[in-house]
Amino acid sequence: MSKENTYICINCGASFTDKGVHYICKECALENKEGQALKGVLKVVYPYSEIKKKLVLQADYLVKSDYLDLLPIESLSSLPPLLVGKTPLYTSEQSLEDRGSFSLHLKVESSNPTFSFKDRASALVSAFAKENGIHTIVAASTGNAGSSLAGICASQNQKAIIFVPENAPKAKLTQVLMYGAKLIPVKGNYDDAYDLSLKITEKYGLYNRNTAFNPMTIEGKKTVAFELFEQMNEMPDKIFVPVGDGVIISGLYKGFEDLLRLDLIKKIPEIIAVQAEGSSNLINNLDSDNLNFEVASTVADSISVDIPRNFYMAKDFLLRYGGKGVKVSDIEIIKASGHLASQFGLFVEPAAAAAYAGICKFKHESKIVRNENVVVLLTGNGLKDIDTVSGSLDFPDAIDIDTLDFEQII
Repeated sequence: MSKENTYICINCGASFTDKGVHYICKECALENKEGQALKGVLKVVYPYSEIKKKLVLQADYLVKSDYLDLLPIESLSSLPPLLVGKTPLYTSEQSLEDRGSFSLHLKVESSNPTFSFKDRASALVSAFAKENGIHTIVAASTGNAGSSLAGICASQNQKAIIFVPENAPKAKLTQVLMYGAKLIPVKGNYDDAYDLSLKITEKYGLYNRNTAFNPMTIEGKKTVAFELFEQMNEMPDKIFVPVGDGVIISGLYKGFEDLLRLDLIKKIPEIIAVQAEGSSNLINNLDSDNLNFEVASTVADSISVDIPRNFYMAKDFLLRYGGKGVKVSDIEIIKASGHLASQFGLFVEPAAAAAYAGICKFKHESKIVRNENVVVLLTGNGLKDIDTVSGSLDFPDAIDIDTLDFEQII
């Protein structure tokens, strides 16, 4: 069994310390209806005062133990044998023209085993399941979370059942099938797949990985904050994050919040939630008590959601720690994808390019200042969705080797 974790409901403040599987707060769950953002999402908290004592005795204790005291599992051996995390951070100086320069840091999450950020969440979900004797895990996904869970489960000899919208990119579905998971396409969108997976989970008592619904997803994704803490000599001034359902940004905030409570950092960086203009329900409702979620439409399928399931937690983090939001167009996303590839040699999927489009917009609007350290979270590999960008490329015709003009080629 897993160690006794403490869960706190972000909605009502109720606290749970019993072992085993937890999803959202049972009392607050009664307020949830199908097709809504989730109330009652749980936050895992740790014995920070006890961890501080260990840090006094050994300052680098957490780093050397791979932050085990800040993870809701008993042993690192429960994690998959694949190398999840430890992704590269590429740095370059970028000109602000007559305003000097700033340091750009690209955190490349496509280095993960299934080529996306989602492996961080899947790894922890899988490890928790392993420690609790669970062998089958269910998830709804637009593609990345599903292919991630499928790959991680394959490495752990676990079974994965993946619900996806019928229009999910074929490259991601190919991954799911190659890893040996059971793929269930759903007529409808991501939210339809999400709701169906919850019904199946409840009916058959399966273990569900769904983002926000399962607090382990947030705890897994927060590890990127720990890595940035290690990789950078000083905390970044700004971090640009692609946002759909609000779990990645919540995980990033949660990781920094853990470090803040341990006095390892003095403040949390300014985090910018980047959303596609056609899927900006989280940003649009940050200052509203009467939520109005519109149907999403964007080329960035990984952040295309009608209902940001982790809306309430993401909103709380953004407002409490002074985060900001920015919307980018599909044209800006595709342009950003091309720029990342041609200028940095990094081919990322549209959702990841959205984060870079966000910093481009901030730079154009003079919201990036001289000598700032700015991080962009690049969450997935471009080969996962080549159809989106291939339409903007000019593929050359084949050449006739009998009439070949070498000078013309050069």
